[in-house]
Amino acid sequence: MDSVSGFEVHRSHLDGVAYRMLGSRADAEDAVQEAWLRYCAAGPEGIDDTRAWLTTVTARICLDLLRSARVRREAYVGPWLPEPVVSRLPGPGGPAGFAPDPADAVTRADEISYALLVVMERLTPEQRVAFVLHDVFAVPFDEIAVALDTTHAAARQLASRARRALAAHDLSHRPADRAEQRRVVAAFVAAARAGDLDGLLAVLAPGAVAIGDGGGVVPAGRRPIVGALPVARFFIGLLRRAAAQAATVLVEPVLVNGDLGLLVEMRSREVASLRLTMAFAVADGRITGIFDQLNPAKLAGVPALTDQRALPR
Repeated sequence: MDSVSGFEVHRSHLDGVAYRMLGSRADAEDAVQEAWLRYCAAGPEGIDDTRAWLTTVTARICLDLLRSARVRREAYVGPWLPEPVVSRLPGPGGPAGFAPDPADAVTRADEISYALLVVMERLTPEQRVAFVLHDVFAVPFDEIAVALDTTHAAARQLASRARRALAAHDLSHRPADRAEQRRVVAAFVAAARAGDLDGLLAVLAPGAVAIGDGGGVVPAGRRPIVGALPVARFFIGLLRRAAAQAATVLVEPVLVNGDLGLLVEMRSREVASLRLTMAFAVADGRITGIFDQLNPAKLAGVPALTDQRALPR
């Protein structure tokens, strides 16, 4: 097998590893490209296990990027949220756009919810690399130790500390099944559109949090909104402002990092159009977190919203 074929067969795996470590598709692509260059320089002939070698190299590159990213994000305007991976639901859906899909029961073992990616920002770079490699991709600790230039025991401890830090956060709980997600998100959309405060409070957990990332380019809150009542009032106020500006609000249910979310576009003649993705954390039948990605630089890979796929107005 030539060097190109030997690398390409593992590219999808490496993309997944890098994205889950970095939370940015652009940075992940850069990391995988750098891994390719190092693979070419090393020569495939002397590599016994190509997948393991490439995973280790990619992890080392991501570790360096995570360390530098911590410095960059200190200067970031407002909250920093990961770049979403958005895919369309198969078919046009039912009349409300939330019809069940037979594929709902199928989940990928290496899938990480958007909410968990958000919480993973609290980990140290070393903890994040150890957690992703071991808990998501089942990489043995011996190989993780090589990637982190540490011992087997230290690698195990890093993953354990990461696990404890994530478990302590409400948003890191295992995602609700797709049927519950559909019910809860549909109820949220219906209540928000109707300006139904009680309806929103019924679907929001008491400690619900809403976070928006505008990157200093698009108006977004500089701090998270915490509490069911403030979050409910925020979304009702947002839609009322849209109505006052004679804006058309289009909403399409989509998958955001494998979980049900929304693609939203506000079109108006008076102000510039606004485009965003909404990801949800759902637990025990209520929304615990809403994550609005508005930064245009992080929406480049998101499919365009069309009138045909939007929910009925």
